[in-house]
Amino acid sequence: MTSTELTLSPSAAQRIHAIGKAEGKTLMLRVAVEGGGCSGFQYQFGLVEAAEPDDLRIERDGAAAVVDEMSLALLKGSEIDFVDELAGAEFKVRNPNAKSSCGCGVSFSI
Repeated sequence: MTSTELTLSPSAAQRIHAIGKAEGKTLMLRVAVEGGGCSGFQYQFGLVEAAEPDDLRIERDGAAAVVDEMSLALLKGSEIDFVDELAGAEFKVRNPNAKSSCGCGVSFSI
């Protein structure tokens, strides 16, 4: 299943491709939202080779991310990005639904 409610940035797509190439596999980024963190919810990122049957698939430039239906409700309208800054390189979610987030950007509240 494909969703346009969530998007991948060009830099996230490039990074997913780079990791897959380095591993010699076709990988997808799994993005999930779980309860916890200092603001109530936290983002979880992982790399998987296959999607689960109920996952929603988001694609850009041949790269893919997968999200479970429960997490999608909290991610609608968001962009999954990859940033490489002085503080470090990481996947980030730019979530317009988040009313506040912690300093590290991994935890948020709605």
